[in-house]
Formats: sequence, structure tokens, C-alpha cells
Amino acid sequence: MKNRISLFVILLFVANVSYAELKVGVVNVAKVLQGSPQAKKAQKRMEQEFSPRKKHLEARVKEIMKLEEKLTRDGSVMGESERRKLEKDIFDKKREAKRSQQEFKEDVSMWNNEEMGKIQRGVLDAIKALAKDESFDLVLMDGVQNGVVYYTNKIDVTDKVQAKLAALSD
Repeated sequence: MKNRISLFVILLFVANVSYAELKVGVVNVAKVLQGSPQAKKAQKRMEQEFSPRKKHLEARVKEIMKLEEKLTRDGSVMGESERRKLEKDIFDKKREAKRSQQEFKEDVSMWNNEEMGKIQRGVLDAIKALAKDESFDLVLMDGVQNGVVYYTNKIDVTDKVQAKLAALSD
């Protein structure tokens, strides 16, 4: 809702800048990213790179579960030292698995951020190229805080705002 109001205000503002007809476009970036071949390729690369580690982590979790089942099933008939050894083994394996899972999540997140940054820069370049090729005056992105991606000089009123601000400060 806030984005729609902002868009409406921007369009009203732009309409007052010039009486000439303006060509305005809006891009749904989430949809572009979701359908982009670059994002699909990145997803496949991520799966190839991280799949072995993920499988290894899953195997460790299964191993811990088996040890816990053994402790539950046989703990009452085990000797004290054997039970303590098994409990310590489970504790150590859980701690190591937790640390490994955290490292895995961090690595995936870092990789994903790097790849998405590259893809997003490509999307911005594509939007700017399209805006210039098709003579858009203003292109906004839906769902982005700073929604303006491209604008022509004929709708830039920055200098006028600075002059007005200077006049108001006198």
C-alpha cells in the first residue's frame, strides 16, 4: 500500500514537472528474478556445490539419532561407564553437528548473497538498457525501497529543489 501511494505521489510530481507526455514503466523485480535463466543456473550451481556437504550433515544427524535410540533402548541395562561414554559421545557429536550446520548455513548464505548480487546488477543493467532503448522517462521497481531505477534529465528537479531550499533559508 505504501509503495502504491509513493508511486502515485511520484507520478503526480512528475506530471507537474512537464506537460509533455511521459513514458513510465514499472518492473516487478521478484518476478524477473524468479524467471531469470541466471537465477536458475545459480540454483543448480549451488545444489552441485553444496549437495555433498548437505548429505554428509544429514548422515551425521541420522547417526546421532541411532545413538540416542540405542541409549534409550539399552541405557538401563548398560554399565555406568558404558552409558556415560555413550552420552558423552552423543553430546560431542551433537555439538560438532551443530557447529557444522551453522558453518554450512553461513557458507550457503554468503554464496547466495554473492550470486544474487551479481544477478541483481544484471537486472538493473537490463532495466536501464531497456529504458534507454525504448525511451522511457522513468522506470520504477515494485517492492523495492528506493524504487527509481532510471529517469531522464527532463524530470529531474533536484536543482530546483536545492534553489527553493536555499530561498527558504534566507
